[in-house]
Amino acid sequence: MTDTHKLKEQLWKKLSDSPFVMVGLQGDGTHSEPLTVQLDKDQIDRLFFFVASDNRVAGGGKAMVQFVSKGHDFFACMSGTISVDDDRAMTDKLWSRQIESWFPGGKEDPSLTLIRFEIDDAELWEADMSLTGQFKMLFGGKIRPADEGSHARVSSTVV
Repeated sequence: MTDTHKLKEQLWKKLSDSPFVMVGLQGDGTHSEPLTVQLDKDQIDRLFFFVASDNRVAGGGKAMVQFVSKGHDFFACMSGTISVDDDRAMTDKLWSRQIESWFPGGKEDPSLTLIRFEIDDAELWEADMSLTGQFKMLFGGKIRPADEGSHARVSSTVV
């Protein structure tokens, strides 16, 4: 049986450990691109990104974010909406030296844009293959659903 609460906790832990995702707008014909998530622990169901004002996702709209954890044992596909976040306090809160390396003008860089991704829903997978499942994979046996890990569709990532 899938523990949805555990999967949601894992999403935020894994994103904290490796904040790299693929982001793309839906229906505009462009490919997704890699971006680094800025997390605010006070705002679950929201991801933040610093991008240049001419970035393909800066204009906002319906979007998808895909995530694969560092250990390739957790996967997420999130749909939602991207919009510009003009809150200077949020920029200050999320700012870091890593971000500054991309924006030499610092927080005053004219191309700096903070965007917010509001998660509408998500699918989460944890590849927690059982020992039996691992042996079956190794020797060509049939993998049963009970051997393969957890999966859940969620309308909120709030834990």
